[in-house]
Amino acid sequence: MLTASGLAKSYGIRRLFADVSVQLTAGQRLALVGSNGTGKTTLLEILVGLVEADEGTIMRSRDTEIGYLPQDLGSSAAGTVREQVLAGAGPVARLAEQLADLERRLTTPGADHEAVLARYGEAQAAFEQLGGYGLEAEVNKVLAGLGFAPGDADRQVRQLSGGWRMRVALARLLIARPDVLILDEPTNHLDVDSTAWLEQRLVTWPGALLFVSHDRDFIDTVANRIIELTEGTALSYVGGFAEFVVAREERLANIEAAAARQARELAKVERFIERFRYKATKARQVQSRVKTLEKLERIEAPSRRELVARFAFAEPPRSPRVVVELSGATAGYDDGTEPVISDVTLAVERGQTVALVGPNGAGKTTLLRLILGELTPTAGSTRIGSNVKAAAFEQHQADELDENLRAIEVLSAGIDFGKRNVRTILGAFGFGGDAADRRVAELSGGERSRLALARTMVEPVNLLVLDEPTNHLDLPSCDVLEDALVAYPGTVLLVTHDRHLIRSTADALIEVRNGRAKWHLGVDKSVLVAPPIPKATGPSRPGGSARSQRRRDAARRREEAGDLLRRITRLERECAAAHAEVADLQNRLADPELYGRHEDVRAVAAAHEAAVERAATLLARWEEAVDSLEEPTGDDSPV
Repeated sequence: MLTASGLAKSYGIRRLFADVSVQLTAGQRLALVGSNGTGKTTLLEILVGLVEADEGTIMRSRDTEIGYLPQDLGSSAAGTVREQVLAGAGPVARLAEQLADLERRLTTPGADHEAVLARYGEAQAAFEQLGGYGLEAEVNKVLAGLGFAPGDADRQVRQLSGGWRMRVALARLLIARPDVLILDEPTNHLDVDSTAWLEQRLVTWPGALLFVSHDRDFIDTVANRIIELTEGTALSYVGGFAEFVVAREERLANIEAAAARQARELAKVERFIERFRYKATKARQVQSRVKTLEKLERIEAPSRRELVARFAFAEPPRSPRVVVELSGATAGYDDGTEPVISDVTLAVERGQTVALVGPNGAGKTTLLRLILGELTPTAGSTRIGSNVKAAAFEQHQADELDENLRAIEVLSAGIDFGKRNVRTILGAFGFGGDAADRRVAELSGGERSRLALARTMVEPVNLLVLDEPTNHLDLPSCDVLEDALVAYPGTVLLVTHDRHLIRSTADALIEVRNGRAKWHLGVDKSVLVAPPIPKATGPSRPGGSARSQRRRDAARRREEAGDLLRRITRLERECAAAHAEVADLQNRLADPELYGRHEDVRAVAAAHEAAVERAATLLARWEEAVDSLEEPTGDDSPV
């Protein structure tokens, strides 16, 4: 579908990457990862055709359609949500417009009704063949999956916030079903429910998929291959994020070991040269070794910038044991509508990290304002402990940084660090060395977010409120945030869709849904999975209880299908890894030098036999799972 070879891109004297090759074919789901500033977005823009590469070629089939979701949409399109999403259907949408026009002409006096009727029949047949009559239901399903309420479909796109407009653009792409789908941070504006739904949608994507994401769970569920932009080039790994981490660590360890061995050999050669440089009887040997050193390609140990620093926060002012307590609290706004959140009873204690989860619009922000005392309850009570000092990080806080200030000036403004070294703290957040003196205007979006986070987290407070702190952060920066939250000695309220971050740092959840807030001590994994989305139904009629049972059965089957899809994806990754192991062992068996070591031959042959057997077993399991997925499951089944 799309093949790129030898791509290179520089900006001024700074080279982003070189000799990058990417091949996208049907069924491939590639995750592009790497640190901020390595050129992930630039590479996507080159593949889409928005930016021209300095070197390399891109080949695509003439009829290949490419869909692209950028991080920033720019100006919003006109029309309603439904109109914008339907427009993504391409030929089906155009046929729908043609049918509507022909229907109007059939009711117009004086028109050649016979000719119009003939054209209407042709258009109707084509529309039906392309699945047009199921398009409206598909649009409703996609919008529901991305968190839109039924009434939102008729809202003007220009009335929506940036995050919701991004969801409209994503829905349009999912309906369009391009041959190649390229997504840049698609989960940034999604809640936990919508992220989990999108995973299930993309894991069965029929075309090629390339996406950038910092969400480990999302990568692990969706991707069957990882491309890492690092050290100015691209490296490819088979499998999801878990396999990528293991394989990358093995690769780095092997390179470091080879570099260490080479360094020892070089030191030995250099000592020989230095010792016998002026001895005539050794002159030929010395010259031979000098020439060897000149021709030798040095092995450079890879950078370990992704390693996370350890933190030593100043002890915040001690808060009381109960930081915030709500008793039967109800809150809303003075616009005549129903309360946003009702009858909330909970208590947040000192030192806890509590994650707020739930769909967008459910009331998480309202509950936060209630907890912080920014909103007065209309019923019940809210009590904030004495001596509680709070600092908050909001999603757009990075945009408010003064671009003329240096990073170290942003961090240190108005804070007494005492004996702590400001540069050491800044280095722990990824701004070590000269990076501490870079101006905000020179930083990427992800670096600005990390700096704004650092500024918030070093405040001498005992309550941190973080609203979607991982948006625009790369994976190493997410590691920095995770490590910082673990080390932070105060209390944390965390709103995020990053399930890995929740599992790694939170010791309690507040699930906000349908105007209610439910407390979960510990991390209840079921809360982090999207509930099944019910099928659209018409007005209620007699026999509703039977239909309710059928809907519950359908929901159960959808859940089972989702579990099966995840199992198939896992088996695909395991099969790919097993076949890669078989191929590697076959290459080793084909090496003539191996047969001079009898014990190694037996060991490699035994390993090859075991790998072949394991690959066959995994393939059989995968085929069995696929057969189960393709079995008829009833009219309501999504499969």
